[in-house]
Amino acid sequence: MKVTYLEVTFRHGRALAAYLYLPRESGERSVRSQRVEPGLVLDFGGSGRPIGIEITAPRQVSLATMNRILEDLGLAPLTQADLAPLLAA
Repeated sequence: MKVTYLEVTFRHGRALAAYLYLPRESGERSVRSQRVEPGLVLDFGGSGRPIGIEITAPRQVSLATMNRILEDLGLAPLTQADLAPLLAA
């Protein structure tokens, strides 16, 4: 998978959790996790590269926080539209 995309899990119309998939090799799985902010956990693949961000507290996430983390990782920032499903819930 070479693109970044967001997957949101809803329960009773509210965002329960989300996962931001980062570019990775096909089939690459998480082997290590690191909490980077309250409600945000960064997953790393076997290569040591970040492969995703678990969003365990969707109501606490902000575009600014997500983009700061992505910038620290050397990845492209998200737009408001990228996070719209999460922020609207």
